[in-house]
Amino acid sequence: MRKVVIAAPGGHERLTLVDTEMPRPAPGEVRIAVTAIGVNYADCVVRMGLYASAEEFVGWPITPGFEVAGVVDALGEGVTDLAVGAEVIAVTRFGGYATALCVPVHQVFAVPPGLSLAEAAAVPAVYLTAWYALHALAHARAGESVLVHSAAGGVGGALCQFARRAGCRVIGVVGGPHKVAAAQAVGADVVIDKSRTALWPAVRSAAPDGVDVACDANGPETLRQSYRHLAAGGRLIVYGFHTMLPRTGGKPNKLKLALAYLRTPWFSPLALTNENRGVLGFNLSYMFHRAPLLREGMAAITDGLAAAELRPPPVTTYPLDQVAQAHRDLESGRTVGKLVLLT
Repeated sequence: MRKVVIAAPGGHERLTLVDTEMPRPAPGEVRIAVTAIGVNYADCVVRMGLYASAEEFVGWPITPGFEVAGVVDALGEGVTDLAVGAEVIAVTRFGGYATALCVPVHQVFAVPPGLSLAEAAAVPAVYLTAWYALHALAHARAGESVLVHSAAGGVGGALCQFARRAGCRVIGVVGGPHKVAAAQAVGADVVIDKSRTALWPAVRSAAPDGVDVACDANGPETLRQSYRHLAAGGRLIVYGFHTMLPRTGGKPNKLKLALAYLRTPWFSPLALTNENRGVLGFNLSYMFHRAPLLREGMAAITDGLAAAELRPPPVTTYPLDQVAQAHRDLESGRTVGKLVLLT
């Protein structure tokens, strides 16, 4: 088998494709012959050495990757509810950039009907992130307004779809005119192109009384204003800090990181109480051991896809040996939808 290995933190040159022995599934695991691998911005953060759970659970060297699609080709002891030859998707706490991997059976699910393996690989991590943010944390309700940053991206597009499915009014923010149509296609009622329009006046115009939910993975560039534009009872959901990281070069700038850290807002419990607002943050990679949570989220995703209330993101594919180019493109901020590696 082949897998991508990162020996130490750094730029795109650290992504090395190596040959290694085929793994054997432990009890309670299945081995998947991988066809497609979802690429997430978190993978880039792992490569840069800035992803806390990567250091905590794996260390160096590390193989990134949170989601795959493929075919079960071996069963560990005690696995009875999956068969060799089944097409599946899986979430994995790292290790996904590989042609084969072993995964605990509770992290493996059937490919949703009608999806290719490339489309299926683009679904689990981003749609579980969106579902958890909007439903497990924000408890979005029909009639509420939801502000979604990066609405044309993987998580942003999934958030727009889940919000529309819940009967919410969706305000999507994109970074360029080529992304407007993509945000509209996933259900944004209002699309703000911040490259052409002043962002926060446009948000106030779209939601004069404030937004009920703001979903923000930008970090210090927008967090403070996302909070200030919440309505009474509003919830700010934080799941990333993209603007702290480089768009070119692939390596973090320590000075930029330090300045961004200083600009990151702190939220006082007294202010939260008096202003009747909430701030919630999460990292999905810490939750993959929670089988009931994964089952509930994947059931919601599968049901939504089956009812055509959700749809997979548009996919751009790369051969596995072009993983560095996929990272460069994703970091540039110019991509739409999801990037997927094919083995």
